[in-house]
Amino acid sequence: MTLNPLKAISPIDGRYHSKTAELSQYFSEEALIRYRVKVEIEYFIALCDIPIPQLKSFDHTRYEDLRAIYREFSEKDAIVIKDIESTTNHDVKAVEYFLKDKFDEMNLAEFKEFIHFGLTSQDINNTSVPLSLRNGLKEVYMPAITELIEYLHELAEEWKDIPMLARTHGQPASPTRLGKEILVFIERLNQQVDMLEKIPFSSKFGGATGNFNAHYAAYPEYDWINFANVFIEDVLELKRSHPTTQIEHYDNMAGTFDALKRINSIIIDLDRDMWTYISMDYFKQKIKKGEVGSSAMPHKVNPIDFENSEGNLGIANAIYEHLAAKLPISRLQRDLTDSTVLRNIGVPIAHSLIGIKSTLKGMKKALLNEEKIAADLDNNWAVVAEAIQTVLRREQFPNPYEALKGLTRKNEKVTQNTISEFIDTLDVSEEIKKELKSFSPSNYLGYK
Repeated sequence: MTLNPLKAISPIDGRYHSKTAELSQYFSEEALIRYRVKVEIEYFIALCDIPIPQLKSFDHTRYEDLRAIYREFSEKDAIVIKDIESTTNHDVKAVEYFLKDKFDEMNLAEFKEFIHFGLTSQDINNTSVPLSLRNGLKEVYMPAITELIEYLHELAEEWKDIPMLARTHGQPASPTRLGKEILVFIERLNQQVDMLEKIPFSSKFGGATGNFNAHYAAYPEYDWINFANVFIEDVLELKRSHPTTQIEHYDNMAGTFDALKRINSIIIDLDRDMWTYISMDYFKQKIKKGEVGSSAMPHKVNPIDFENSEGNLGIANAIYEHLAAKLPISRLQRDLTDSTVLRNIGVPIAHSLIGIKSTLKGMKKALLNEEKIAADLDNNWAVVAEAIQTVLRREQFPNPYEALKGLTRKNEKVTQNTISEFIDTLDVSEEIKKELKSFSPSNYLGYK
């Protein structure tokens, strides 16, 4: 079935489909089924490699034929499995029956009872989902966030020598450099991305209640714990949680969602700063022919990319918050609430992807208005009062802070002349006066 974007309930698959379509191969229903098929096949192959006596005769040259089932998995295959599920009313059992039919077609019927041998559905789900999450983040999310950070690096370098009035509490404050302010966001994002990449993708694998009851009953001579460790960590390249109940703890997955949420919060902070700078006319925006900023006001060029990003990242964070809070909680050895929640993990990642792309688009449209930035600096000479009073402290001048406070907190404009005339009244040497007069809003910048 081809979904008409106009009929999609979610904007992810509707309005924003072109921005999120690449996530479908990791977080769609078809993708989940494909990952389940992969885990089942790799598990069967791992059993053959022990080898279990009944599987000793299995021709190992057929492994690649088996792997072709998931490597060449198609929408048609997914539909077949969904048709089976309509009878079984169990999604993982439908995958098992699908593979048993495949074994029949491949003349491997004598081995098909070792498909899903000793397992419960969560052994498949709790490996398939972290696999899809790991791959989706690695192959789609990380390139997107990396592209944003790299572009911010370009801007930080380009703007490294642009002096700019800082604002704390919304009020004029000690000047800074525009490039340095961008570097702040780069540093924050890099730290959180680094933390994200250190969180393992954990998996549960141990039978109905995590103890390998069925495996041990059938083959007590095998070390099933070691088998599971090798299968999960070497074959699937996940981290095996042990001991567990029927399901994964989800603590590390919750950590992943918390990390993604923090990254989003940093980008929202950037969005709001850029929105504010645009409103202050520090930036203008590239105009695309044919675009309309307002249905009523022809002159408007709105900062819609930063607004779009902020909105999407906010939705993503609300869902991440629920995922991180809910998933680690399960009644006794398991309840089913995690199942329906896990089907939504692609949703906040999609909204995050939209947000990241929108921020990048907004940054690429931003046109620096150096004249406005310089004018704002020149209009706020009061900010050099900090420099003057600090040098006077060094010289042990009496009550310098109070003297500057009296000068700068009058309801009168402080200009270069105001500052110069004040300095002339000070009982300090001409050398110190010259030093004090050397400060201006455009050079009182601290370290580069």
